[in-house]
Amino acid sequence: MKRSSIAMAGLASALTLAACVASAQPIPPPAKRSWVEEKCLRYRKGWDEALKRFGRAGLGQPFLARHEAFLASGCTGAHDVCARSAQELEMANRMVIVAMNAGMASTFPPFGCKG
Repeated sequence: MKRSSIAMAGLASALTLAACVASAQPIPPPAKRSWVEEKCLRYRKGWDEALKRFGRAGLGQPFLARHEAFLASGCTGAHDVCARSAQELEMANRMVIVAMNAGMASTFPPFGCKG
């Protein structure tokens, strides 16, 4: 192939690519999340990972139910997930570390006991 033929083929490919890119519909940017939503997303991912790694053994139904209620509220609900067993306390401590490593304050997780 002659040099001019190679140049013309390259030019044709570039123009075709440019036409495809120009005619493509723009992709809208992802919806911007609020900081509260972002924190909840990060926390939920950490919770799911912790359950996958460590399981639910020793985590009582009240602990799991109150924690699920916190997540379902968008992480804005009551901070009343009370750790009563050694395993629950261990999970609560893990989640405080997860939250802090994800850029949240140690007061973000929903753990606390009344009375």
